Amino acid sequence: MPCFVVTGGGGFIGSHIVRTLLDRGDSVRVVDDFSTGKRENLAEVEADIDLHVADIRNLEALRPVFEGADYVLHQGAIPSVPRSVQDPISSHEANCTGTLNVLIAARDAGVKRVVQASSSSVYGSNPALPKVETMRPMPISPYAATKLTQEAYASAFYGSFGLETVSLRYFNVFGPRQDPKSQYAAVIPIFCTKLLANQSPTIYGDGEQTRDFTYVANVVQANIKAAEATDGAGGAFNIACGQRLSLNDLLARLCAIMGADIEAIYEPERVGDVKHSLADISAAQAAFGYEPSVDFDEGLRRTAEFFSAGA
Repeated sequence: MPCFVVTGGGGFIGSHIVRTLLDRGDSVRVVDDFSTGKRENLAEVEADIDLHVADIRNLEALRPVFEGADYVLHQGAIPSVPRSVQDPISSHEANCTGTLNVLIAARDAGVKRVVQASSSSVYGSNPALPKVETMRPMPISPYAATKLTQEAYASAFYGSFGLETVSLRYFNVFGPRQDPKSQYAAVIPIFCTKLLANQSPTIYGDGEQTRDFTYVANVVQANIKAAEATDGAGGAFNIACGQRLSLNDLLARLCAIMGADIEAIYEPERVGDVKHSLADISAAQAAFGYEPSVDFDEGLRRTAEFFSAGA
């Protein structure tokens, strides 16, 4: 069976990847220091994985974990635009230095391929839609700059050392186990918990900003397909659904699903936020057969059910 290392495996996306790999019968090693991930995300499967509580900023801690591994799915990061604006150095150290360590450890261990989490935020202020990978990146937040740096390192390691790398530009991932409590939390879990508490969610801006919301199962599929594919090495690929929705529309759909009748509170736009986002996913489709398996409405229903069950 293939052996996968999942960095950030205790995080929202990482823990979904871990479960899917285990369901396939793969061998799974997880690296996480639980600074942003949660050990409880792995509670149901901890007996079935090889868990290493380690910081990706520590190269020597990674080396023994990567020995003998076939693939690395690198999700470990500090994943927040607002947090990066407040503390750029921490984001750089985790996302850039941490990624460099992952690539070095993977190269030295002879790993077949590293697939890493990038972000649609690298497109930044480029107004053209849909976003295609050939566009010039124009990051407007330190977080986006760290993700672009990760991509550059991955491409360089492929060019310099022949280490196969793939960067996946995630577009607004959502789903069960996404943390709604952090001040940096994503919009959908916040909306769900606010509606369950019969409270008005806050929207920064006029609510007409749009996002290409991507259910987490699609991202999991993309990681595994990208790892096992023969094409795509050295490249960066959009991972999304290829459709966009405004935050106002999102709130209306959630209210309909959850039987709520609540209006938003509107606050000024936040620094570093992108106004509109929509992905062209044809490159990922061509390179490794990516195809969204769960559409937005079904993903939203599953997510609302998850938060409602825990209320």
